[in-house]
Amino acid sequence: MEAYCLKCREKREMQNATPTTMKNGKPATTGSCPVCSTKMYRIGKG
Repeated sequence: MEAYCLKCREKREMQNATPTTMKNGKPATTGSCPVCSTKMYRIGKG
């Protein structure tokens, strides 16, 4: 899954993408950037 890395300022393929649920019940996906290892977060079903 592709997400925007705030540290690299580029869209990158997310590593270790895991589906999660936000507090309000909406789906999201969390993972890490393959280049700088910063946490990435994407809202929406993945």
